[in-house]
This record gives sequence, C-alpha cells and structure tokens, in this order.
Amino acid sequence: MAKARVKKRTHVGAKNGPANAKNTASSMSKTPKSMVIRVGGSQVGTSVSQLVKDVRLMMEPDTAVRLKERKSNRLRDYTTMAGPLGVTHLLLFSKSSTGNTNLRIALTPRGPTLHFKVENYSLCRDVEQALKRPRGGGQDHKTPPLLVMNNFNSPNADENSKIPKRLESLTTTIFQSLFPPINPQAIPLSSIRRVMLLNREMSSKPDAEEDPYILNLRHYAITTKKTGIPKRIRRLDPKEIRHMDKKSSAIPNLGKLEDAADYLLDPSAAGYTSASETELDTDAEVEVAESTTRKVLNRREMQRMNAGKSSQKSTGASQAEKRAVKLVELGPRMRLRLIKVEEGLCEGKVMWHDFVNKSEKEISELDKSWDQRRKEKEERKKKQKENVERKRQEKGKANADGEDGTDNEDEDEDIDMDEEWLSDDFDDEDGEEQEDNSDESMED
Repeated sequence: MAKARVKKRTHVGAKNGPANAKNTASSMSKTPKSMVIRVGGSQVGTSVSQLVKDVRLMMEPDTAVRLKERKSNRLRDYTTMAGPLGVTHLLLFSKSSTGNTNLRIALTPRGPTLHFKVENYSLCRDVEQALKRPRGGGQDHKTPPLLVMNNFNSPNADENSKIPKRLESLTTTIFQSLFPPINPQAIPLSSIRRVMLLNREMSSKPDAEEDPYILNLRHYAITTKKTGIPKRIRRLDPKEIRHMDKKSSAIPNLGKLEDAADYLLDPSAAGYTSASETELDTDAEVEVAESTTRKVLNRREMQRMNAGKSSQKSTGASQAEKRAVKLVELGPRMRLRLIKVEEGLCEGKVMWHDFVNKSEKEISELDKSWDQRRKEKEERKKKQKENVERKRQEKGKANADGEDGTDNEDEDEDIDMDEEWLSDDFDDEDGEEQEDNSDESMED
C-alpha cells in the first residue's frame, strides 16, 4: 500500500499573496518608467523612427519597448494610460513642417515639460560602423544605465542671468528622475553594465551669458578585464572564457609542447602570442573588491572551526584586484538644445524661452489671463457635472415611472474639450507665440 503524503507546506504563505502585495506595489511605485513616443506615426520619417527605437533600447528595462503608435493617436491617449501603467516620464519625438526634429521630456501627470531641438544625432548602426570592434548584444540592457551629468550647474548663474539658476536645478532634477537611484553600498558592481553621459556645453569665455543651453548625450557599455596577468594565463581562466567570443574561447592546443610552462613562460611558443597582446587598450584602472565564495558549514564543522580543530579557514574577506575599465560606445548620439520650458504637461504657462523675452508688465498680464482661464475651466467643469447629475436623476425618475428613458445625447459632456490634446508638433504653438510677439524684441 502506498504511503500517504504528509503535508509540509500548509502554513507557508503564497509568494504573490496579499502579504507581499504591499511591498511589490511600493517597489514598483519607486521605479521610474518611461514611454518613448513617435508623434505623428510614420510621418516623421525612417531616420527619426529608428532614433526612437534606439532611445527605447537605451532606456531599457523600464520602458515600453514594443510600443506601436498610430497616426490617429492623440497625446491624451498616452496620458490616460500613463497613470494605470505607472509611467512617470514621456519622451515625445516629432518632426516639424520645416524638417526640424524635436524632443519633449514631460513628467506625468502635471508636468513640467522640457522642449529640446535635436540639432544633430547619430543612430546606433552608424556608431557601430564607425567602431573597429563594436559591442554585441547580451545582458547589458537588463539593468538600467548609470547616469553621469557634467556642467549642469554653472558657478556664475543667478536668477537674473539668461539661464537662471532655477532652470538648471529643474533640468538636473528631471534627468536624475529618469532612472532609479543607485545605492553604492548595496548594489553589486556587476549589475552596472552601461553608462549614459550628459555633458552641457560651456563657453570658454567667462563673461559669455548669451550662450544657449546645449546638452550632448552619449551611451556606452562598460567592459572590465583583469590587469597584471599575461594574456596566455587569462586565456586559461574559466571566468574570462565565458566573456570571450566562441572563436577565441577555445583553449590552445598544447600537444606539441613538452610542458605547459613552455606555453606560459615563452611568449613566442607555438606562435600563440605576440608583443602587442600584452598591451591592454583601456581607459582607466580601478581596484574592485571581489568577495570569495563561502562554504556552508553544518553544526559539527562550525564547532570544530570555533574550537580551532579545523585547519581550513572559511572567511569572507574581500580580495582587491585591479581591473582595466574600457567604454565601448553603443549609441545613439544626440545634441540637444533647450528651447523652452512649460509649466504643465505639454501645455500651460511658459516658464522660460530661449528666444522670447517678456517685460514684467507682459508677464503680469499673462498671469492674469492664465488665472482667468483657470477660473473659467473650473466653472465649466462644475456646470458640466451638474448637468450630468441632473440627467441621471431625470433618467432614473423616468425609469421609475415606467417610461423609456432613451437619453442618447451628450453622454460624454463631462469631458473637458479644452483638455483635448493634439498630436501635431509644438511648432503651431510657437507660431502663435511669434505672431503675438512679432513687435517684441528678440534676443539670440
């Protein structure tokens, strides 16, 4: 007779149960997620479409890689789904009628929005063709890249300069929030495999205050190799063989040699090595603390180790080893010029503009007009809510009296028509601003 099964997992909580649901939700809320969108569908052209794909690959893993846009999609469609999906940033690529490529970086749900003009860009395939030894695929994009920013805050900037101090702080905060924060004490170094560099171009002249706000973006893969060890010995290391290509990973044939020392000590033995192989093409050398593997001991072995009867020592002390760090560019490259900053999500009051400067009187008039628009919007929403509630009551009363309440008119009046988004580029908005400010002074 078969033996009855003894239940051993009766009181074990489920991994996806309500106990861990709270922790999972909190961890997901802390991780920033982005959507790289091609505004206008295929009308932007093949180059910009490929640039969007390259930027999605750079923003992995917390981005929508397989997002497909349609020509009929509005910006409201993406903002509506940003909340349920936990999307925190929107990167909108578009192309104007004059041929300029533009990028908008917006924070959901209420902004602000940074408007950039993409002056120059290079695709990933162009970067790979320029490299002698391009980096292949692999596991590099399974972890977010390390963000490095340079010259984002100028020492001489203040609130009265062309690029005020608050604008520099806002831009720094927005770019820092694109990726999750890194804890150097907790995160393993092996998980940092990519780096995204953002460098702000600063003028060589100390008194140059009219320079535009220009950022250069680069994307690299981080590769490391052990230093101080000849290449002949490194070819026999299993850790190095796993990171090599299939062609070069084979162990050399030592059948014609009398001893393995002939291969390890003689650099010209069997023609395996050359003088150039000992030179490492690296950018820097660092010391990395690599922890050794601990052996799991039972109770008796622990007692022997504590009593000093065991001659073997199982310590977790870290061993520092020198590694050569090399950066291999992955692409894409972009040169971004900041044009303007809006207060809302692709709408709202213009906080800063690169070409248009307004006086204090004009700014106060604009503030009054925005306050008036906000009041009218609130009144309109209140009126629409009252109308919807009144129609519901009338319909319920008609159903109670036995009448057929066929109310098919204006069921979606609660939608504010002023909040309807357009998928066109913001050049139309800029054109309206230029028409309104044609008599104003323009500063380059």
